[in-house]
Amino acid sequence: MSSFQPASFQPVVRSLLENDLYKFTMWQALLHQHPGASAEYGFVCRSQTRFPLAELREEVERQLDHLCSLSFSEEELAYLRGLRFIKGDFVDFLSVFRFQRRFIKVATEGDKLTIHAEGPLVHVMGFEIFVLYIVNEVYFRRIGDTGERLAEGRRRLADKVALVKAQRFERRHPFVVTDFGLRRRYSGAWQDEVVSTLQRELPQYFTGTSNVHLARTLGLTPIGTMAHEYLQAFQALGFRLRDSQRAALEGWVHEYRGDLGIALTDVIGMDAFLADFDLYFAKLFDGLRHDSGDPFEWGEKALTHYQKLRIDANTKRLTFSDALDFPRSFALYERFADRIAPAFGIGTHLTNDTGVPALNVVMKMLSCNGQPTAKLSDSPGKTLCDDAVFLAYLRQVFNKPE
Repeated sequence: MSSFQPASFQPVVRSLLENDLYKFTMWQALLHQHPGASAEYGFVCRSQTRFPLAELREEVERQLDHLCSLSFSEEELAYLRGLRFIKGDFVDFLSVFRFQRRFIKVATEGDKLTIHAEGPLVHVMGFEIFVLYIVNEVYFRRIGDTGERLAEGRRRLADKVALVKAQRFERRHPFVVTDFGLRRRYSGAWQDEVVSTLQRELPQYFTGTSNVHLARTLGLTPIGTMAHEYLQAFQALGFRLRDSQRAALEGWVHEYRGDLGIALTDVIGMDAFLADFDLYFAKLFDGLRHDSGDPFEWGEKALTHYQKLRIDANTKRLTFSDALDFPRSFALYERFADRIAPAFGIGTHLTNDTGVPALNVVMKMLSCNGQPTAKLSDSPGKTLCDDAVFLAYLRQVFNKPE
């Protein structure tokens, strides 16, 4: 596609820094340790939509053209250099980085919109979050009634702020909440307003945002460590499959040496994760992140595991991030906050709660180095793999029945 844009074009992506922090942290680790790997990613929408997403193809193409025209500014690079876990050679790499349009294709299959990225892992892994919030914002622009939607969003946001202020958090550990709403937000302007409101109205509870651009512009802490694709990649990076989780965790420890110590548990399920999360890793990592399955059961399993290893759970953290809202966060806080430090990453409930159902969209790794990869989450609907044979083999290797 041409980089020329019509005068009426309204870009969705405002900065290459407007990405989730864990994209940068995974990017750095994989660039240092597996720079020659290749990967394939695919877009999926799990929602019923008001019109066929195929109708968005032309505008999504234009938005991707714009994305591929951007580079990091000197101010943005300086900000990244100031984060103690970001290394100078990675920032040097980013200083010359540009997304290449040839690595991402947009097409339609009937009413479906398809987006496929394939190429060097350290290049195509960066597309995911941009694609998701491009599709979201273009979709909601098309629906229209922005003024009405924002008025409803502000009313709901005010109710949430009032709800938090009305709570009495009297457990051993404090109540803390983070914005995790970049990928499925209503719009960039609305996320700006939501995060600014939480920063102003709930300073004692609101700890930061996963959106690195907003963290920089608003003076907040950027939050995030790893996502599923990092552990999935290790299924195809030359390690014995049964050792892939341990290899991924070891690679993380080697890269960050004590920083960014929250491990994601549900790439092959919590039970399989804990089988690999021995005393060595349990001491080195600060805690765990929940992203599928029953969060109460998951939290109890984590506490039992720490107890079995004779680790004081009050020195660790559980981060909950699966489709959270405030009432569920309060219930989890009451269950766990006397026994372990909890944290709550709330996404769509904050940045896309305007009266119109948000899109359930993902863009996930399908293969790495020409080999299939899979996510076997603790919620059956979240399992992702296009290769039934590999999926069955993965279940067998990790003793995870259907």
